[in-house]
Formats: sequence, structure tokens, C-alpha cells
Amino acid sequence: MNLLDEALFERHQLSTRRHFLKACATGLGSMAMGSLLGAPDPKIPHFIPKAKRVIFLHMAGAPSQLELFDYKPLLKELNGKDCPPSLLEGKRFAFISGVPQMLGPQANFSRHGQSGAWISDLLPHFSKMADDVCFLKAMHTDEFNHAPAQLLFYSGSPRLGRPSMGSWVTYGLGSMNENLPSFVVLVSGGKTPSAGKSVWGSGFLPSIYQGVQCRAKGEPVLFAANPNGMSASERKKTIEAINQINEKKYQTFKDPETLTRIGQYEMAFKMQMSVPEAMDIQQEPDYIHEMYGTAPGRASFANNCLLARRLAERDVRFIQLFHWGWDSHGASSGESLDNGFLQRCKEVDQPMSALLKDLKQRGLLDDTIVVWGGEFGRTPMLENRNGVANPFVGRDHQTDAFTIWMAGGGIKGGLSYGETDEIGYSGIKNRVHVHDMQATILHNLGLHHEELTYHFQGRDFRLTDTAGRVVKEILA
Repeated sequence: MNLLDEALFERHQLSTRRHFLKACATGLGSMAMGSLLGAPDPKIPHFIPKAKRVIFLHMAGAPSQLELFDYKPLLKELNGKDCPPSLLEGKRFAFISGVPQMLGPQANFSRHGQSGAWISDLLPHFSKMADDVCFLKAMHTDEFNHAPAQLLFYSGSPRLGRPSMGSWVTYGLGSMNENLPSFVVLVSGGKTPSAGKSVWGSGFLPSIYQGVQCRAKGEPVLFAANPNGMSASERKKTIEAINQINEKKYQTFKDPETLTRIGQYEMAFKMQMSVPEAMDIQQEPDYIHEMYGTAPGRASFANNCLLARRLAERDVRFIQLFHWGWDSHGASSGESLDNGFLQRCKEVDQPMSALLKDLKQRGLLDDTIVVWGGEFGRTPMLENRNGVANPFVGRDHQTDAFTIWMAGGGIKGGLSYGETDEIGYSGIKNRVHVHDMQATILHNLGLHHEELTYHFQGRDFRLTDTAGRVVKEILA
């Protein structure tokens, strides 16, 4: 068997020995071991999947749904009026205090496509894709600060230490490409998310399942290239020698992480040839660059969207894009809805629309789930930090209602699911929790969210923790 399968087997053997011995006692031990030893790569899902891969576009900082997708005419009429006390009693905010003023939509809305979806004029390219996506209008979460909310969004827990969604998916389904990582991360906007690299970490899963961050500018993966003066054959001999030492260490201590290290050395060697080719967007024709708005050699969301398509073509299982800069409190011009927010919209509108169009025309959207969203939403009130209105127009964090959209991979297009109240403050119909979203993504990948578990510290853990339901109403 290959080293990665052996690492997984050893980890399970060490952490679930009681279950293993019980199986032996009933005469099934050798059969159980045989199935693990011969497990194919990719692994067999729980049931027939509708999708093979995920491209997750995360707008770090949480974009305002009230300027993009959740049209509320009444909010425009209430603009500038004091917020009713009933909306403030018993509520916790990140920064709002005292009595803030209501804030009307800072964009114009119109209906698009046969579905008649409401989309603002800040996303003119995306509005043409209205019938290909499903809007979840009544998303809600438990966390109102960025890092805990991002952790909950991806690991199912607001605390550090749990595996990310991409790690769970690759743990459950394995790899479809032996020469590329199963889980690739691309970051734009100048900074990583508030929760840091933990949102693509493997937590307590073997570290082989963590996301590999690649760069659109410079070396795709740092330190993967051969040092100056070292040939490929010399590098191969060096890795073989290191792995011989690691194998001896494994035979002595039986630590499965040693096998993971061996596998990572082998993958790194393969990546030296495969990653530069996959990440070279200059190979694309001019019309593709025009469609995405890309500029080879720069670090940008547009370049990352094109890279996401190239990685999807090469059967990377989970592709995660983070675009930083969506925090719109109004504390500065860059954090305002009438400046920084407008720039973020321009940065993502054309490329994310091109990604959907490109996947569709290549037949990849049918088995690729594309998700777009932030970690929470924004309040219908103007933020008044410390009781004083901020110098620029902005909104505070909002947990009770926000919008994400999904497309492809067995998700219904042209659908708006869920509804918020007349000012977009709370979900009133078909609410979807973060755990429900996670369960639905796993479901379309052929994984039962309650059965995809890992034994750690005395109990079985899963991505959706102790909650989550598949939102079957949005499935095609």
C-alpha cells in the first residue's frame, strides 16, 4: 500500500484500538484491515456524489448583503432615522453602542435573469449569471467577530484546533491527482484572513490533509524549487536518503506523522514539475485573460480565479480563495461602503463571473460546487462606534442574516432560498445555519456529514459538530 494510506491506517489503529480489537474478536479484524490496506485513491464516498470538487470564494471581512443581494426598499425610507429600541434590546454588537441611525442601501437594485433575482448595480458582470446561482438569503451564524466566525465557517468550531472544511473533504475523499495537492489555497487582497492559516489547517487530522498555499506571483510554492547548484537527480537522491532515515524512525517509533512527512517529501518532489505548469496562466489565450481581467505576474483575485479553473481542470479536490478587505465599518475610507467596498466589488465582479462562465462552457460546473460569501453579514444600522457615528459610511457585524450564493455541482440555479424581514435584520423564512451549509456541501460530494468522523481525545468529531442538516430544497 502507499505511504499515505498506511499513515491513515496507523492513525486509526492507534486512536481506535478498542474498536479494532472488538472487530478482531468477532472475526472481522482481518477483513477490516484488508479494506484499509487496499483502499483506493480517490476513496469511495458514502453514496453517489453530484460533485467532485469545490471552489470556495471567501470574501474575508464580510461583505454587506444589503448593498449586493438583499434588496430592502423600506430601509431606504428609514435612512437617517433613529433605530427603534426594539431592534437593540438584548442584542450584542461588535461596535455599535447607544442609539444608531438606520442606513439605507448604498446601491441601486434591479431584477436579473428569468429568475428575477435582485442584484445591485455594483456587480454588473455577475448580474448576467443570475440564473446559474442559488442565493441563500437567510444565512446565520453564532459568531460576530471575524476570527471566530471564520473558524466556525470552515472548521465547524469558533476555537482553534479543528480541521478545516478542505481538510475534511480530502480526508473523506482522497486525491484525484497524484502530482498536485488535494487542497490548494490562494490568497489576495494583501493579507490573510483574520483567523490566519488555521482556516486551511488540518487540526487533529494527519497534516497531509492541510491546505497548501500557492502564490500567483513568484514561486508558486515557497522553497519547492531546487537550491542553486543542485540538479533534479541530486535532489531526488537527497529526498530518497532522507526518507530512508524517516522510514527507520517510523519502524522504531510507529508514529504515523513520520509517514506523513515521507509522503510530503515525495509530493514536494512531484510538485516541482506539476505546480509551475498548473500555475502558469500565461499559457492561456488572450480572450481568456480579457474575460477574467487577469494580469500575469501580479497577485490578484482575478489571477486566482483563473488559477482556480486551471486547478479544477487538473482535478484538485478543494480550491479555496480568500480575498481580504471587505470589512466595512466606516472607520476609514478604505473601510467605507462608498469607497473601499466599491473597490472590492470591482476587484471580484468580473473574475468571479468569468469563473462561472468558464467552468460552464468547459462542462466543469456540472461537477464543481462554487460557493461565494463572507463569515457573517452587516447591520441595517449605521455603525456608531462608542456612540458616535463613524467618519465614513459603514455597517457593523451582523450574525442573524446574511447572503451567500452557490452554483454548480448539484445546486439549483436561478433560485433565491430564504427570506429576511423588511429591513434585512433577521431571517424569517428558510434560515440556513453555517453547519447546514457545511452539511449540504458534503452531501453533494457524496459524504454524509454525520458519518464523516475522526476519533480524537476520546470521542468522534465531525465538521458539523453536533448540528447541521442538508438543505435539500436547493438541490437539483
